[in-house]
Amino acid sequence: MTRPFPERIAAMNAMYRLAAHDSPVIPADFADRLTKFKATLMEEVHEIDDIVAMAGSGASKLEVAVAIADLLGDVIVYCRSEALKYGLPLEDVLNIIMDSNESKLGADGNPIYDQNGKFLKGPNYWKPEPKIRELLSKSMTNDC
Repeated sequence: MTRPFPERIAAMNAMYRLAAHDSPVIPADFADRLTKFKATLMEEVHEIDDIVAMAGSGASKLEVAVAIADLLGDVIVYCRSEALKYGLPLEDVLNIIMDSNESKLGADGNPIYDQNGKFLKGPNYWKPEPKIRELLSKSMTNDC
């Protein structure tokens, strides 16, 4: 049986000697760490150009699907690992964000989209940050 994803991320961080915390921690070098994380994510984002180029290269739909799945999977692994380095309960944060996203429906109960397909905020939208703040304040100390 495969272990749950968060456990596998914790094992990976341990194997590669990466930080892992059970509660929120903001290290002194967080700006440098975030800059490096951004660089890693940008490398992944630039892979999208390679995938788009597959459209004219005769790649099969399966090859394109594999490339997209690998790209998205890598981004999720990087993000989950980074959250563990900061001791952030990412699954709980994601649940709050999903609840907030579900509050974006229009007054008629239908989704509202922009030209790129992004959800727009309806009249019952609420920002997730206050609930995320509440979640983190329960386990975060001032000296973290």
